[in-house]
Amino acid sequence: MSEQDLNPELDQAGESWTWLIQSATALLLLVATGLLVHYYAPAPTSDLQDQVQQLNQQVQLLKQEQAMPVMVLNRYRNSICYVFGVYQVGFPNQPARLRARVSGTGFIVANGLMATNRHVSEPWFGDPEADALIRRGATPSLEKLVAFFPGSPTPFELTPTVVSSNSDLAILHVEFSNTSRSLEALPLARRATPPGELVTVIGYPMGVAGMVAKSPTEVYERLAYRHDDIGAASELAALSLIRPSATVGHLGDVVGDKLIYDAPTAHGGSGGPVFNSQGQVIGINSAYIDGFSGGTLGISVDALRPLIEAAQKRVPATNVHVQ
Repeated sequence: MSEQDLNPELDQAGESWTWLIQSATALLLLVATGLLVHYYAPAPTSDLQDQVQQLNQQVQLLKQEQAMPVMVLNRYRNSICYVFGVYQVGFPNQPARLRARVSGTGFIVANGLMATNRHVSEPWFGDPEADALIRRGATPSLEKLVAFFPGSPTPFELTPTVVSSNSDLAILHVEFSNTSRSLEALPLARRATPPGELVTVIGYPMGVAGMVAKSPTEVYERLAYRHDDIGAASELAALSLIRPSATVGHLGDVVGDKLIYDAPTAHGGSGGPVFNSQGQVIGINSAYIDGFSGGTLGISVDALRPLIEAAQKRVPATNVHVQ
């Protein structure tokens, strides 16, 4: 074998040996650097640890707030009902001068008791036309007031039990049945919620029309142009399509027992629960200001507690006014 034939093998062996030495040297330097950093680098300061902890808490809070609307809607949906009623105002022995329908939202606050607005429980409350007739001696009365709960194929009769004399709140008795007895009461907040916090409003904005709009196409086409709210609501109930909507916003201000927030609502959403970011009810949705997206109004749950206590002591059929 010639010398020229040996050179390639010697060159390859030399290159492999050089690469091995370089790799070993680099590995030793890396290990040495790691040891130096481990033993001589300064330990994290307490300020840095506090900042990291605060950042983690803020991230967890943000995740909780983002998940809250879905959580409260899924957990409490069956305890939040669509309210439909018919009322009239008239004089004795005469045809009714005024006959109208009302729709709203209510939610379970105790066994057999539901909270809503007074203008849902007594629909003539705040109605200028009805007020004018009542001042002339006419008498208002309910022809029908029922609640459609998600999951129930039939409505429940409602009986106004306690209404507030100075705020738009009322407690109604829900007809007892196996279904109504199993409805979970919504948790009421014990602490005030500061402005700026996330709020979730659940209800039935636009009433039957809103639910029909969300229905499958074949149901929508059949019910979209129906004007019989009670008939359409009954069909939706039979198809398990009584489903509330959730809107999200922020609490803008708190003035006395009045809450101001920007979660949108519409006719039919009156009486729905307003949740804070902890999933507790802080108020009852009551009104909105046309043309101002931040002008949705609610009433603090603190004003509701005395009515619940009074209703629990009363006979269901008794309509009691409390201050």
